[in-house]
Amino acid sequence: MMGGMASEETRTETRTTTSTSQPMALRSSSGTAGESPKPAPRAWGTGLVIVGLVLTALNLRPAITSLGALLEEVRAGLGMSGSVAGLLTSVPTLCFAVFGVMAPRLARRFGPGTVVCAGMVAITAGLAIRPFLGNTAGFLAASALALMGIAVSNILMPVIVKRWFPDRVGSMTGLYSMAMALGTAAPAAVTVPMTGALGGSWQWGLAVWAGVAALAVVPWVLLVRGRGAAPVPGAGLASGSGSAPGAASASDTASASGVASASEARREPDAVRITRSRTAWALAVFFGLQATAAYITMGWMPQIFRDAGVPAGTAGLLLAVTMVMGVPLSFVIPRVATRLPHQGPIAIALGLCGLTGYAGLYFAPAGGAWAWALLLGIANCAFPLALTLIGMRTRSSAGVAKLSAFAQSTGYLISIPGPLLVGVLYQHSGGWGLPLALMTALMIPQIVVGFLAGRDRTVEEEAARRAR
Repeated sequence: MMGGMASEETRTETRTTTSTSQPMALRSSSGTAGESPKPAPRAWGTGLVIVGLVLTALNLRPAITSLGALLEEVRAGLGMSGSVAGLLTSVPTLCFAVFGVMAPRLARRFGPGTVVCAGMVAITAGLAIRPFLGNTAGFLAASALALMGIAVSNILMPVIVKRWFPDRVGSMTGLYSMAMALGTAAPAAVTVPMTGALGGSWQWGLAVWAGVAALAVVPWVLLVRGRGAAPVPGAGLASGSGSAPGAASASDTASASGVASASEARREPDAVRITRSRTAWALAVFFGLQATAAYITMGWMPQIFRDAGVPAGTAGLLLAVTMVMGVPLSFVIPRVATRLPHQGPIAIALGLCGLTGYAGLYFAPAGGAWAWALLLGIANCAFPLALTLIGMRTRSSAGVAKLSAFAQSTGYLISIPGPLLVGVLYQHSGGWGLPLALMTALMIPQIVVGFLAGRDRTVEEEAARRAR
């Protein structure tokens, strides 16, 4: 693995730096004449960031998937109506869109590490108190608190990677994407049996995930309190394709640490007009369409199989297989993406897997159930590809923060109607022909915008050209 990271670093540096620009970047991070030099990078700081990334990623989905496993018990326990339960399943994407917009501004004021730390505290508190508030309003409010923490952390994960590991965007994005996939699948699989082991109480079956979230607070507290973990040399350099030589600036390098202080965060350049970039719009639509496909798959695939005669237990297992596919592929796809000059072919390959899976669900849902589950699991790995592209399509830490907020917030807004529309079509048509036709129709533009987002360019360059 380390050999792969080293080779990735060599390739990235070759694309993004020259022999003359690197010393300038290093001088920027050490200070100029009359300034006291900054301390050398500390291995413990880098190690803590890696641990923090992994633990944070593990906690970005259990609030959602653990609830899905116990939704019937929660409804009965709180006297929740079916319409409110339906609203509850739509709250995550709405919160991701609304609260995610706040992340770049908070990061500039307090530093991204501090904001992620606060996000983990919010997740811990929300998960710990929501099962015991005793009413639907309290449950929804506490869920929103946890989802707010997830939303800001979602946005800032690519920022942390960009600042600490600018030459390893693919490897580190793959690492935390794999952890996120594991954090999605594990609660869905173990929450019900764990609830049984805890005496059958759904409250404790949900609250136990607060303990896992509390673990993620620890490395960020250590990093925020010990800001002596200095910036990585060369951080803030453009990483990924499309970056110009000598792209590093003093402000980028000075704030390279993922737990940079608030004053350092405020020195980040803030002139990028994301909405002027066609690549940013393509990436936002790609993010939204892949999220739509993923939430439709997670919400409706078991029902498709059950309506085709597959037993309920097997249908749940098929969904677990689809979700588990993301664990290894979430690590592999980002690393492959950073080695290619154009990531569009990956988006095409993933989309074709999705189209084949949808066709299979229509023509032979029971006969080829395992094959369709595997193919849709591969198609869902458009998510780690989108995260990787966020890091590759920007030059600076400020750029990746803005692009991450724009692409994810806009994308999650786009994804909200999809699962609901599939339910409406299913209810009114009495079958899966129209819903599968909709899913197929949405996959085609996903392939197109994914190809466009994969082109070798940066949003800063596009925004600057359109501003002239």
